[in-house]
Amino acid sequence: HVEGGAAENITERTEKPENKKAKQCKNVDRASRKRKSQTKEKQEVKKQKTTLQSDNQRVPRRLPHIPLESLMDTEMRLVCIDEDNISFEFPYSVVSSSTHTQPAHGDSERTGAPRKPHGSALSRVDKQLKMTLREASNYYRKKKYSEAVELLKTALELCSKGNAIGNPFESSPEDISSIASFIETKLAICYLKLKKPDEALNHAHRSIILNPSYFRNHLRQAAAFRCLRRYSEAARSAMIADYMYWLTEGAEYRTRKLIRQYWQAMLEEAIMGEVSFLVLYTPFMREVKANKINKIEGVFAKMHPDYVQHIYTDPHGHHILPQTTAHQLQPPQKYALTLGFRNKPIGKIMERWSNKKLPIFSERKAPFCHLTKEDAERYWNNIGKKIVPVMDFIRSTKLTDDRCPCARGIEKLHYASLLGCLQRVEEQSQVINQAMAELATLPYLQDISQQDAKLV
Repeated sequence: HVEGGAAENITERTEKPENKKAKQCKNVDRASRKRKSQTKEKQEVKKQKTTLQSDNQRVPRRLPHIPLESLMDTEMRLVCIDEDNISFEFPYSVVSSSTHTQPAHGDSERTGAPRKPHGSALSRVDKQLKMTLREASNYYRKKKYSEAVELLKTALELCSKGNAIGNPFESSPEDISSIASFIETKLAICYLKLKKPDEALNHAHRSIILNPSYFRNHLRQAAAFRCLRRYSEAARSAMIADYMYWLTEGAEYRTRKLIRQYWQAMLEEAIMGEVSFLVLYTPFMREVKANKINKIEGVFAKMHPDYVQHIYTDPHGHHILPQTTAHQLQPPQKYALTLGFRNKPIGKIMERWSNKKLPIFSERKAPFCHLTKEDAERYWNNIGKKIVPVMDFIRSTKLTDDRCPCARGIEKLHYASLLGCLQRVEEQSQVINQAMAELATLPYLQDISQQDAKLV
């Protein structure tokens, strides 16, 4: 009996651990399933909250912020380059056939746009024009900007009369345009120094019309916009300057970094200054489909409940941000732009406008028909002045529009038409110049490879 009892106890001791182990396995399985379920739920929540990181793209780090006290210094270093040699910033093409002088050192060596030759290389420029520009340069160095402006205007008149090149038969239209653009851009700088940004902006527009490929012309346009507190348009000008610098083989990292920091500073000012809408940029690699747009807008609504009267995601064109525009290494990261509005009618107007084949800045059925001043004022007060800032902001991170490459120029021409009806003649003239500058720049903004860019 003792042996049997001992045997029975041994059996119990051997069976109990097995039962316990089985129970533990069941508990482990149950806990594992629970953890997986919880993990899956967390991942779903995280996925919704981080739609901004779609296609496994991490949101890039921001560029170092430009403090307010150093922003002006950065602007002047980008805009007022070669101040002491104001009369010698001519394009290389003007002097290449008359002398083989090497361009000066610095980032202008790689930009493919206006370069700074030695003084002897200006022999092809008309003598009277050269003398006028030298005198303007002397006044500029003495900070007598009003006197410099008068002489630069005289120089521009000489160009308009055909006195740009000593022998007109040896010149090309590009040479004359480049010299006229140079004079326009120096007038823009002088007016910036004189605290007259409206006049500076007109000359900056004209310098771009004449020579759209020179990146500093766009930076001078950006500086004029900044002085007028038109930060979205300043951001767009800086974005184009950044692209032009890369396109013309600008290779100096420091210059590129300053341009992108300036662009970012203008974009931040534009966002901070707006109270009628809020913005969300979402990175993506492929086409943004309707279901993904719905998810993005759902995330936006949870993040910003005060801006849900109307949520709009721009379906046309790809947006880029300053911290992801290393064109020389790889194509920039593409972003979808979502805007949330406090004012529902304005948001709906933007959506209707975006669904049209051509961008029309008017809700009228016949946008080119003549409006009375009263009708124009009513339209401007109710819609126009609220929607123009939104249009400008959308363009501040978008080089081109997939729907219509000329979209920006068309928008501005419609805007100019409305200003004409409002009898705001000076503003109308300025906006027409801006539209022409946009259209002149357009051929350079097409998406091309770096190999193709070297052929430009």
